[in-house]
Amino acid sequence: MAYTLALLPVILLLAGVPIYLVLLSASAATVVFVTNMPTAALHQTLFGALDSFALLSIPFFIFAGELMGRGSVAKRIVDILQAAVGSVRGSLPLTTVGTSAIFGAMSGASAATVSTVGQLMLPPLKARGYPDQFRAGLITAVGAIDIIIPPSVPLIIYAAAASESVPKLYAAGVIPGLLIAAILAIYVVYVARKLKIADGQPFQARALLTALGRGSWALGAPVIILGGIYGGFVSPTESAALACVYAGLVARLVYKDMSWSEITDCASRTVILTSQILIIVACASVFGWLLTVHQIPASLVDLVSGWQLSPWMILLALNILFLVVGCFIDPLSAILVLTPLLMPLVKAAGIDPVHFGIVITTNLAIGMFHPPFGLNIFVTQSLFRFPLPVIYRGIVPFLYLYLIALALITYIPWLSLAMVRWIY
Repeated sequence: MAYTLALLPVILLLAGVPIYLVLLSASAATVVFVTNMPTAALHQTLFGALDSFALLSIPFFIFAGELMGRGSVAKRIVDILQAAVGSVRGSLPLTTVGTSAIFGAMSGASAATVSTVGQLMLPPLKARGYPDQFRAGLITAVGAIDIIIPPSVPLIIYAAAASESVPKLYAAGVIPGLLIAAILAIYVVYVARKLKIADGQPFQARALLTALGRGSWALGAPVIILGGIYGGFVSPTESAALACVYAGLVARLVYKDMSWSEITDCASRTVILTSQILIIVACASVFGWLLTVHQIPASLVDLVSGWQLSPWMILLALNILFLVVGCFIDPLSAILVLTPLLMPLVKAAGIDPVHFGIVITTNLAIGMFHPPFGLNIFVTQSLFRFPLPVIYRGIVPFLYLYLIALALITYIPWLSLAMVRWIY
């Protein structure tokens, strides 16, 4: 069993096999050659893993994000934030951070935010004199906020893997997401002052009111999603469906910047992205099921308990584990494989599972732009033609900032649990 569940996945990963095939191949080899289980158990677990009401929200959130990313929603958010910050030094990178946070509260897709916000903000940042290294690092790193701020697809996946409440996890992600945005905002203002770059027009109340009037519909999606959930009117899945309808109507009938064929194209893109996510969910769930069947999580708990580690040391070790894993494996696969394995250990150590979910997500957010295989790095490189050495140098200061935020989120549970306790 050690060969099929441990050695075989490593060999396949090093050979460049897609992660879902790595997990499925290891699981199939274990069932066929190691255990006495009928092969039908493999099929049943594959399909059973997708039989979750929470997972139904994933295509809805992706579709809503596609609609808002293709239309002028992001541009109108940029206009509002630029009018609000006025001529504050660093207003353009501040607007980039704010737009990413707000756009993340609509779609929860990191790569989509890098693409959408990057196309809007990189040209004016360049025109104002910000160096390529800073621009590349900023747009690559800032999109990672979006898998922490709700609605977040990784948080939905964690909820399914850990049998936790999606609304509680969404509530837990608010303050950590805003904390990271605030840390990034402080840093970009510092850079602008250091470079002595002045950008933005002086604040004018009339300009802000005009921008709010033009973009008020764009800000309605987060209100529908989060207000509906925490107001008790709808479930996360139902709020995602409402967000789709809202985004489609705004894009087609209010702003009139998308045709019906473009909306259909967004739906096609959603089908592709959803299938990519769900096949990973199914294969990783089978792999995790086999680990559980063979008592590997229980053995891990017994092993670590014998070391008599304190909770803070366990959290430190888990942070290191997830930071390393996040450099090589996408967040969804990491969550699905490691959560069932580690959850018994986490509970035995007295760590709140909701808090642990935010810690995991923050670690994997860092993995989204951490060399060598961070997805956002390749999105930035392919879309905006920055050389990889420029991107790598640019993300270094942002990596330090995220690690500071990770330490705060890990060792101050209040940051994750305050909203949960207030609402529930």
